[in-house]
Amino acid sequence: MPVVALVGGQWGDEGKGKVIDSIAARANMVVRFAGGDNAGHTTVNPYGTFRLHLIPSGVFYKSVRCIIGNGVVVNPAVLLREIAELKEHGVSADNLLVSDRAHLIMPYHTLLDRLEEERRGQGAIGTTQRGIGPAFVDKVARTGLRVGDLLYPGMFRERLECVMEQKNALLTSMYGHPGLSVDEVYEQYIAFGKQLRAHITDTLPVIHEAMNRGEIILLEGAQGALLDTDLGTYPYVTSSSPLAGGATTGSGIGPTAISSVIGVFKAYATRVGGGPMPTELKDEMGQFIREKAGEYGATTGRPRRCGWFDAVAGRFSVLINGMTEVALTHLDIFDGFSSIKVCTGYRVGGKTLKAFPPRVETVAECQPVYEEFPGWTECTEDIDRFSLLPANAQAYIRTIARLLGCPVTLVSMGPKREQMIEVRL
Repeated sequence: MPVVALVGGQWGDEGKGKVIDSIAARANMVVRFAGGDNAGHTTVNPYGTFRLHLIPSGVFYKSVRCIIGNGVVVNPAVLLREIAELKEHGVSADNLLVSDRAHLIMPYHTLLDRLEEERRGQGAIGTTQRGIGPAFVDKVARTGLRVGDLLYPGMFRERLECVMEQKNALLTSMYGHPGLSVDEVYEQYIAFGKQLRAHITDTLPVIHEAMNRGEIILLEGAQGALLDTDLGTYPYVTSSSPLAGGATTGSGIGPTAISSVIGVFKAYATRVGGGPMPTELKDEMGQFIREKAGEYGATTGRPRRCGWFDAVAGRFSVLINGMTEVALTHLDIFDGFSSIKVCTGYRVGGKTLKAFPPRVETVAECQPVYEEFPGWTECTEDIDRFSLLPANAQAYIRTIARLLGCPVTLVSMGPKREQMIEVRL
């Protein structure tokens, strides 16, 4: 049962989509297990450049079945738009299944997300305002509507009326916003259900039958470990678990079935939205990395905050995910750098910390302790073997593996599928 969980090791945007797209040729199934369309996985392949928000990155292989798991919250309008965009580029989504247990993002979720961020003002979390958080709130509060409900119009109408009575009261009394029309929302979503009917199913038997056949299954994560609701920089976190542990509940696969956990890290660090980031560079170097790497959100277009690699946070991520190997992306961004820094500790309150602090207030006070390493002048984008990389690039990769306490087995240079090399250190 070769089940592989692939998760983000930092604050998201590590290049998970590219890694999945590169290795999915050896897989039989890719299962997205968390998040919603607040995630943006960019892939560059022979079909073109794509920014997928819901559909698993294995969709570009006809032989790979793609599943949106029960742990995902789904905006049907976004999903249908993605299916249409793929079709326009000659990519079929016939191999896509959507769990009937996945929860729906409703119009009141996106509206409440925006209104609440506006209410917070300077204390805004920095959400994508896609309704992800409010949808997960309803899921936990047991008032959510699920994808499978779309196939039962009568029941869906009854539940929708009950929920929208509460939501409209909240919109009008707390936010001073007009309520939404139950009829309009109902008609819109029943239409979505008709269009998605062929994709909606109980995905658990499909996944477990594949496991029983010994097929290779990739569990595709969204966001990054440091945004986990329990273990991340709370409250500046996402609304579902992006950890390897979340891969089990978000797909319906038991933890003992996962054979390996691949953590994806950038060669540097980025973060979108609010919350502390100890290695953030607010100077010309940070701007240079952002522009060279095109660090703007695939979902919102917001500029990402950039900084040096944070090995303290990285070790924490390896620990809480049980990572067995690391994929290091965007190494080519350091081509031409005379030197590169890596954070190996935090200085706070006169003490040096080697462990990631549990309190967000402490993280905000941390000053990075850096080690500096020599860079390289050569271009790495077209190199296809580890031994051909510049000596200092090889040393940097070994340093990351040593500091994380986890072997680096994949290195990506450039956006294309083939710009990925296997490493055996």
